[in-house]
Amino acid sequence: MPSSASKPRISLRGLRTFCVAARYQSFRAAGEVLYITSSAVSHQIKGLEQELGQKLFERNSRELVLTDIGRSLFDEIDPLVERLDDVASSYKAGEKSSSIRLSVQPFFASEFFVPRLSEFTAEHPEIDIRVGTSDESAEKHPAHADLSVRLFRTPPSDMRSNLLFPLRMVPTGSPEFKKNMRVRKKKIESEFPLIVYETHPKAWSQWSDESGVELPEKTKTTRLDSMIAVVRAAERGIGAAMVPVPLADLWFKQGSIVRLFKQELVTDLSYFLIFHEDKMKDDNLCMLRDWILQNFADAT
Repeated sequence: MPSSASKPRISLRGLRTFCVAARYQSFRAAGEVLYITSSAVSHQIKGLEQELGQKLFERNSRELVLTDIGRSLFDEIDPLVERLDDVASSYKAGEKSSSIRLSVQPFFASEFFVPRLSEFTAEHPEIDIRVGTSDESAEKHPAHADLSVRLFRTPPSDMRSNLLFPLRMVPTGSPEFKKNMRVRKKKIESEFPLIVYETHPKAWSQWSDESGVELPEKTKTTRLDSMIAVVRAAERGIGAAMVPVPLADLWFKQGSIVRLFKQELVTDLSYFLIFHEDKMKDDNLCMLRDWILQNFADAT
């Protein structure tokens, strides 16, 4: 039997970087969380793939998707990496840092929250914030989280909640897609393939009813289960997509997608900040809650 010393050593830094990149499906977002450049994230991931002899991500332009091997590795490794971080933190010399677990839905995290989180961490470097993402469709506060930012029709009655802003969606597409679009008397006459986000499958019909814009009767439909994938598909000109605002503002500013119509759909869902009342005994958690409310409440 080979000794443990003969087993290949896998880079723990690479594994941690891989887990963060997998959570956000973005090297840019991972770099902001880890305080390194996106190219450094890419370099570490490539090094890990070489060590394992396995491809962990499919890379196409801006798209970053886990391979089957990558998904399996993430499911097994992520809890272990978090546990290692917890153990190491408990032995930190000097004043013990405060660790806060924050659950944020994926697209809100990668496109809206994480890019601004450095403002808080710069002011409070002693506070360790663990940002986790989970199923976008679940209207619940994860049991392991101290705070969560999630979509609800009605927030849970047994917990404290603060309304941030309603979920608003707007039709978008690539600049070329809009250039080829033809609308006459509120009726779309050109080809208009739709990208449907499976969490909100009725968004297009609801928008059509409220805006009065008539969609083509027969059109090709692409269904995707991730909002990041929806936006990237629209960017590539695959079709028109209903995208949340202001969460997608960075994409609009870059010009990779544009609004196809001015009319927005205001859904019956809203982003809420959720927490248990007894958590408010922690001063650091209160500071993070107040910062979130100051920066994201009424962000519309």
